Amino acid sequence: MAIQKPSHTFTKIHLKALQTNIFQILFAFSFTVLINTFSYAQDVPRTKPVISPKTTKDSISINIDSLVTKPVNPKLKDSTIQDSIPKKKELLEDIMKYKASDYVSINQKKEKIYLYNEAEMHYQDMDINAGVIVIDYAKNEVSAKGIIDSLGNYNQAPIFKQGSDVVEPDSLIFNTKTQKAIIYNSRTEQEGGLIISEKTKKENDSVYFVNRAKYTTSEDPDNPEYYFLLRKAKIVPGKKVVTGLTNLFIADVPTPIGLPFAFFPLTKKRTSGVIFPTFGEDNDRGYNIQNGGYYFAINDYVDLAVLGNYYTNGSYGLRLQSAYALRYKFRGNLSFRFENLITSERGFPDYAKSSIYNIRWSHSQDAKSNPNSRFSASVNLGSSRYYQQSINQLNASNFLNNTLSSSISYSKSFQGEPQVNFSLTATHSQNTNTETISMTLPTFQGSVSRVYPFAPKVGSKKGIIQNINLQYNVRGENRIQTTDSLFFKKEMFDEAKIGMQHSIPISTNFKLFKYLSLSTGSNYQETWAIKTVNKKFDVDSQEVITTEVNGFDAFRTYNFSASLGTTIYGMFDFGEDKKIQKIRHVMRPSISYNISPAFNEYYDTYEVINADGLTQEEVEYTRFEQSLFGIPGNTFSSSIGLSLGNNFEAKVRDRDSTATEAKKIKLLNNLNFSTSYNISGDSLRLSPIRMSGGTQILDNKMSINFGATLDPYALDNNNKKIDKFNIENGGSLFRLTSANLTMNYTLSSKNFEKDDSQNQSATEESLRSGGRKDDLFGKPEDFADRRLSSDNKDKEKEKPSALYTNKMPWNLRLAYAVNYSNTRRQNEITSHSLMFSTEIDISPRWSVRASSGYDLKNKGVTYTNLGFERDLLSWRMSFTWIPFSSRSSWNFFIGIRSSILKDLKYEKRKTRDRQL
Repeated sequence: MAIQKPSHTFTKIHLKALQTNIFQILFAFSFTVLINTFSYAQDVPRTKPVISPKTTKDSISINIDSLVTKPVNPKLKDSTIQDSIPKKKELLEDIMKYKASDYVSINQKKEKIYLYNEAEMHYQDMDINAGVIVIDYAKNEVSAKGIIDSLGNYNQAPIFKQGSDVVEPDSLIFNTKTQKAIIYNSRTEQEGGLIISEKTKKENDSVYFVNRAKYTTSEDPDNPEYYFLLRKAKIVPGKKVVTGLTNLFIADVPTPIGLPFAFFPLTKKRTSGVIFPTFGEDNDRGYNIQNGGYYFAINDYVDLAVLGNYYTNGSYGLRLQSAYALRYKFRGNLSFRFENLITSERGFPDYAKSSIYNIRWSHSQDAKSNPNSRFSASVNLGSSRYYQQSINQLNASNFLNNTLSSSISYSKSFQGEPQVNFSLTATHSQNTNTETISMTLPTFQGSVSRVYPFAPKVGSKKGIIQNINLQYNVRGENRIQTTDSLFFKKEMFDEAKIGMQHSIPISTNFKLFKYLSLSTGSNYQETWAIKTVNKKFDVDSQEVITTEVNGFDAFRTYNFSASLGTTIYGMFDFGEDKKIQKIRHVMRPSISYNISPAFNEYYDTYEVINADGLTQEEVEYTRFEQSLFGIPGNTFSSSIGLSLGNNFEAKVRDRDSTATEAKKIKLLNNLNFSTSYNISGDSLRLSPIRMSGGTQILDNKMSINFGATLDPYALDNNNKKIDKFNIENGGSLFRLTSANLTMNYTLSSKNFEKDDSQNQSATEESLRSGGRKDDLFGKPEDFADRRLSSDNKDKEKEKPSALYTNKMPWNLRLAYAVNYSNTRRQNEITSHSLMFSTEIDISPRWSVRASSGYDLKNKGVTYTNLGFERDLLSWRMSFTWIPFSSRSSWNFFIGIRSSILKDLKYEKRKTRDRQL
């Protein structure tokens, strides 16, 4: 059957139906827009297909042409079913929301929507806020600009947000279809850096092109104190800035500091990269490159910085520094420093070569991670002369440190009744002057909490029986005494001592005559040793032969004690009309008694025989004389101890007339006396009286501590103590054998609230190295590598006033110390010094500091450190000078404060001239 040819009439009807539907669609669209103008926030929905394949929205049915009927042969398909013309893309791919404060106007003829005053538009991940927004839905463009008010000020400049990127231009044009934009006079912040561009082309979500843009870290975008001029640059937000020719401008003045091309990394995460070195010159070692290396961002929990130094005379150094942290678990840092130092030139008499090292480790555990188990570490060990010889140390103040100490501990508690605790601790103490080292590897301590076997299960404990309690303690040590030269060598373990001590204290307490507190107890100790000694006298050599005996051995001791104490309150009332109204005196007297038997069973004797075979004397010794925890006593001991504690407080009339109550002040925080009397002794039964006290005056700004030792016995002509009271020998009641006095005074202006966050990390590093926090030995500075110590957090800066101000914040710290000794009639002041540190802000951005002292005994100026610092907004300038001592030097530094451009700096260091 032949296919019937369509008639001309059917074709006209078909076209007419299509025209009718298009007119209806346009009318419906115009009506929808008109309705939406009555709302401040409208939604433009997605455009839906106009004609469905089978039906239309018109009620008139359309005859289906034979061309679109199902073919006779089902295997044959008409090629006209699938249209070869592609579908037109929708006008908008998502809902667009917009609103304005004054009005929203729709111009159908120009196909534009106008938003005026506080206009907002939201489309997909893009937000635009501006004074005026024009939406051209014919061209798929959105333009935004600000509003000029009646005074000629430009307000409500556009704020363009897309994802995490924020741009603040004067005006912009954005294409919703291509996602491209032209942005004029824009400001955008990228990971701490500010990019100010005259004209920016947004290519897509991740690429911007700028022309003659300014890159700076200044906090003043209108007038940045410095910037890099990027003539042509490509910006990938959150990743990088790549530019061609660029150079540095300072105060809009071009400088010759520039590069033919540059790369600025932009990232929120830590990334690995090269650490730019510092170039310098040393009088003893020539030109040098310091602190250059590589930073490894291993992961989110651990990093590593590898830094090196090299000097032209052959000296070199290596530093490894790592920080780690696991949130809510622990955090810490580890540092290893090694320096191979060469002095002078080969062939000269002063030529020397040495190696020094230092290891530091700090670890702290979050208290919430495991309340029953805790691990901590604070390690500072290495060469004894490291801080004195190092040429790349953290700060100059550690030069005066003469002690290195370390501690690594782990403790565990087992909850229950009674509670069981144990700990393992490794300690290290190193004297840098004598180069002696004392270590415990490790110390084990265990304890069982107090047990009250006769206490009731409920209610309070009363009486002598119910308060009986006992406890168990155990301590074991492996103690090593060595020197710096044998440190970390097998010889250091040759003289190691190992021991363990168990103790069980039993005690009770009760009230006596209502006002007296009586406590009594006993302590049983058992000491273990794995090495003892055996002594005998060799007649031939006429000397004592000591033989070490390896094997387990133990001795056991016990003692008894009792103490009686009370508290006495005294009040002196002078009347409320007096300036000093009342003085309260609190006394805490105490008397104690201790008794310990003699343990002669642990003692042996040997005879000293002369060459004639005659016995001269018999010497007593104990085989436990090398024990870690002392030796058993071989004499009966019975002694009485006396102590008296005092506290003085006063009520004075307040200077403030509006105050309703008197002001309480402390006259003496404590004034303590103590001595003892040996009942079982044959001579010198009364021990010296020890006195100590302390107070705070001047509104607690000055603290005073003092102490003295008073001996009641006299000295003979050879300055040896004899069993005769000093007053019987024609002297005073007591001899002053020693005394000490320390005073610390801190004074500052009321408005001195110094933000020291920039040096907080350096201060912590200095404390780990044994430095001082009070700056008396100099302010902690990190000349070697500010990158690893300064705080990168931007602090709020007060704008300097153009007017005169009389505020000059300052602070002053004074420390005075004197020690006196007269044990053998030497009548000597052993040390006498006065130290101070001060800091003055002579202007809001200028600070001057100094620390020094005077040795009143040796008549000389102590270690002195002078310096100043200038806050240059985005820059920082500092100068430090050490005028005296063998480490006299000065250091000048100027550089950008921001961490992004920290390598842009100038540093000059001058050490003291070589002494011939």
